[in-house]
Amino acid sequence: MEAYNNLINGRWVGARSGQLRPDINPSRSAEVLGQFPDSDPADLNDALEAAAAALPKWRSLSIIARGDILYRAADLITARADAIARDLTLEEGKTLPEAKGETLRAAAILRYYAGEARQEIGEVYAATDPTTMLYTKREPLGIVGVITPWNFPIAIPAWKIAPALIYGNTVVWKPADITPLTAFHLATALHDAGVPAGVLNLVYGRGSKLGNVLVEDSRVRGISFTGSNGVGRRIGVACATRGAKYQLEMGGKNAAVVLADADLELAVEMTIRGAMRSTGQKCTATSRVIVEQSIVGAFTEALAERCRKLVVGDPLDSATYMGPLASLDQQKTVLDYIEIGRQEGARLVTGGTQTDNTGFFVSPTVFTAVDPHSRLATEEIFGPVVAVVPATGLEQALQLANDSSFGLSTAVFTKDLTKALRFVDEVECGIIHVNSETAGAEPHVPFGGMKESSSSSREQGKSAREFYTQVKTIYLDRS
Repeated sequence: MEAYNNLINGRWVGARSGQLRPDINPSRSAEVLGQFPDSDPADLNDALEAAAAALPKWRSLSIIARGDILYRAADLITARADAIARDLTLEEGKTLPEAKGETLRAAAILRYYAGEARQEIGEVYAATDPTTMLYTKREPLGIVGVITPWNFPIAIPAWKIAPALIYGNTVVWKPADITPLTAFHLATALHDAGVPAGVLNLVYGRGSKLGNVLVEDSRVRGISFTGSNGVGRRIGVACATRGAKYQLEMGGKNAAVVLADADLELAVEMTIRGAMRSTGQKCTATSRVIVEQSIVGAFTEALAERCRKLVVGDPLDSATYMGPLASLDQQKTVLDYIEIGRQEGARLVTGGTQTDNTGFFVSPTVFTAVDPHSRLATEEIFGPVVAVVPATGLEQALQLANDSSFGLSTAVFTKDLTKALRFVDEVECGIIHVNSETAGAEPHVPFGGMKESSSSSREQGKSAREFYTQVKTIYLDRS
């Protein structure tokens, strides 16, 4: 069985402790895919020292040259996409086509930010004195800490690391500890593409041992985090206390609203995609479906019938629609919420069972007659569970959609443009889809939520520049 290492200062090195942790295949939980370092703060300190030493030379390198490295890394990921996707599927559980799509999305993100090297990096302003040249320039923050989740183990790191690098920062990256192999592939591509020693440092290990150390270190000038709300809040407080920038993308309880005039077949299909792809393990996954009362029966029946036909099993099998949950803990959480739904009085229409003892599988699950204030309807489950909630019309549907502490993504299904535009104007979410699934995002547009779904920051597209750079204003007068 292969043992992998951290990437620190351009070298692959083991944890100082010599301790390793297994990478488990969630489809066949007895199978170990590899062993990865169980790092401690001493390893993290080595990475921070390397990032600090590499910073002056990296930030002084032409942004065009930095972009060329990202282009090369994108080409390497594309060339290796089949192997990367297979390993992603093996350790995370999403189907092979989804893993291939995510891998190619990571390559597209790298190319996008490589292209940003040839965009404007400052602005010129009119000055009161006509002999004064008044302009701004953007400079890197310095060392950036990147903490990424397991559900998109190559795309999310790419959309954090690529802008950090293109704008001249050095990076210390702590990936999720249950998807280390995919992190290895991304780091290897960037390393092989020519990212200099110390510019990107990958440190494997548990968040409980490394997270606070990374967040609280005064050398780290920014933290970009995607994960749970509880951890995100603690990161925000720690960064604010010492004056570091922070960017948090956290939970969601995303609602799809289906009005009576909607294309029912389309609404069902988009709900299935939004709720069941990636086994519901997306922050943008459809978790609630608010359906106008007159069609709630027909919609629920059609949704349940489609769910019963979904093939759950080996994610490497081309016939499989939905693979396992990513871990035993995740499976337990989902099964616990299904039991909570039953106890709260919601009606289980289909699913709700563990389907296979060899891995962490749960069947696609639909509840109806769900109390909109119940835990089933208000708490993030992060699994293949849909709560159907009736509404009298658009007015109540908007009220129910907004009655949430989260505000990441939403969708509305209607043929009425006026209703669609009213929904867009009044719904409290950062991402809105009209007649499409709640999940999915283009790499060149802002991504992020409202309320407790984010720190009011945005990722991807040109929004990333606002986080990873700081602005200098220059008054240049003639001598």
